[in-house]
Amino acid sequence: QVQLVESGGGLVQPGGSLRLSCAASGTIFSIYVMGWYRQGPGKQRELVAAVPSAGSAAYADSVKGRFTISRDDAKNTVYLQMNSLKPENTAVYYCNTVARVVSGGSVITYWGQGTQVTVSS
Repeated sequence: QVQLVESGGGLVQPGGSLRLSCAASGTIFSIYVMGWYRQGPGKQRELVAAVPSAGSAAYADSVKGRFTISRDDAKNTVYLQMNSLKPENTAVYYCNTVARVVSGGSVITYWGQGTQVTVSS
């Protein structure tokens, strides 16, 4: 199985920056997509950004130009650099990966436990 451990959340003032990290560990044959979702108070979970193993990253319109997703395949780690943060970015941010743990096995979606990001003065 795959375990995802997130780090980097916290309290930041409006206009500030944070960098989230998520490391995948366990039995991994191949990781296809790594991404970040968030769930704000009283809202549904939504995609923030995702990056495939080959191809371009995708972003929610609300974060384009401010957030950057990147991945280090040697470390099975995905990052989310968040700049110019706004109070409406306050949410629990969840790491997500789509992976295969054995050759020929099923492609499964895994989730981290989430890290709180609070943007407030």
